[in-house]
Amino acid sequence: MSGYNRYKENSIYSMSGPELLFLIYDEAIKRLTRAEISLDDKNYADFEDCLTRTSKIVRYLKEILDMSQPISYDLRRIYEYLIFDLSRVKAGRERRRDEIGRIRHILSELKEAFEGANKQVNDMHMVKETEIRG
Repeated sequence: MSGYNRYKENSIYSMSGPELLFLIYDEAIKRLTRAEISLDDKNYADFEDCLTRTSKIVRYLKEILDMSQPISYDLRRIYEYLIFDLSRVKAGRERRRDEIGRIRHILSELKEAFEGANKQVNDMHMVKETEIRG
């Protein structure tokens, strides 16, 4: 393994749970952008690869849901819809091109929601300075 690959692997292992989640969302969003470019270039092999990888990412997001949390049921339905829609885009290519941007928008909105929730949780756990009077 090269030094760069080892560095990448170590940096991933040292990430927090939320950081990994954001990285996963970023990868899915990046793949959808690349799929659009590949479709414009008529590079159908790369287009299908990008959609396949995005679908795998969304499936993974669905698998790691903590179903003891009530929001997980809604997220699971959203992920199932995205997986279905990705398969339709893959099958329809140019006919469903406009769906790629919509799927990317949904994933971006979910990522932003998780970032907001993470920030809110971190803000709640900050220690407030208090004055000691005696």
